[in-house]
Amino acid sequence: MALVARTLSGPLIVEVRARAIESLGDLLTDRRIVTTGRVAIAVGSGVADGVRGAVESAVPGAPVSEVDGGSLAAARTLADGLRGSRPDVLVGIGGGGSLDVAKWAATAIGVPFVSVATTLTHDGLASPVAVLEEDGYKGSYGVQPPIAVVVDLDLVRAAPANHTRSGIGEAVSNLSAVADWVLARRHVAEAYDGLAAAMATTAALAVLNEGRETTDDAFLETLAGALVVSGLAMTAAGTSRPCSGACHEISHAIDRLFPRTALHGEQVAVGALFASFVRGDRRTAEIDTCFRVHGVPRLPGDLGLDAAGFTAAVVAAPGTRPGRYTILEHLDMDAPTIRERVDAFIEAFDR
Repeated sequence: MALVARTLSGPLIVEVRARAIESLGDLLTDRRIVTTGRVAIAVGSGVADGVRGAVESAVPGAPVSEVDGGSLAAARTLADGLRGSRPDVLVGIGGGGSLDVAKWAATAIGVPFVSVATTLTHDGLASPVAVLEEDGYKGSYGVQPPIAVVVDLDLVRAAPANHTRSGIGEAVSNLSAVADWVLARRHVAEAYDGLAAAMATTAALAVLNEGRETTDDAFLETLAGALVVSGLAMTAAGTSRPCSGACHEISHAIDRLFPRTALHGEQVAVGALFASFVRGDRRTAEIDTCFRVHGVPRLPGDLGLDAAGFTAAVVAAPGTRPGRYTILEHLDMDAPTIRERVDAFIEAFDR
């Protein structure tokens, strides 16, 4: 009997623990990752001062580039600076934007990428997607997923609390994204990957049902694992579909209309709760409770937006991802109807 199976690209190593960055040198002796000993490191400017000493001790002599921001221009500059040296591997250290810059650069020069996360803001630490800004707009770029993922829990705890709340919103929003995917399969016959959907849903439920404090190692390990599995879900699907629906469309629209309103995962959280409310999902109340318990933004006001501003974002949301079918495209609401839904949403959850 013939056996048919898919091959799923994933990291060779996933390490989530305190002081993980100190053992980076040991990881980089793995011959599957480094063959000639040439390692290049890119560190986000926000954490460079705090980690430079540990990095230089762990990987002595490795050239270190500082990455400022999460722009396509920064990614191109980093790639151009590394082409001549041709390292075996590029190690990115930092938060979401810095990792996306380094991930894009590694793909551009054709070398493996090691992701070292200092915050748990979104699922980019292990995904095949880099979100980069150009001319004031954020775009999604397909990249090679990391060959190894390291999460240093000491650095995660030291990051601002809203970074972890952003990661919670990102992970739990998978429930809304998968619901949109099911809707698209039912109404427009969109291809649906049950394995990818199951992975994304499982990741979301792990965080949804995690009752410990967000500073506990056990909670952070669960969140880190959920974000890694979310990245694998996108790799399995070959698209961001299992983790991106109306929730992300709304967040992208907020970025365009009201730049730098909040962190990506915080905006996605509000978008996911709104989309779940509009769909009438059975887990809407559970999502609201999770966000409330952990202090994750739930309403437009939590982002500093009024009802009119959030309505404008929902109106603009479908235009951020042409061809993607979500509850917003399904209902095809005009602006007055959207405002009615937004007002009803705020009234239902503003308590």
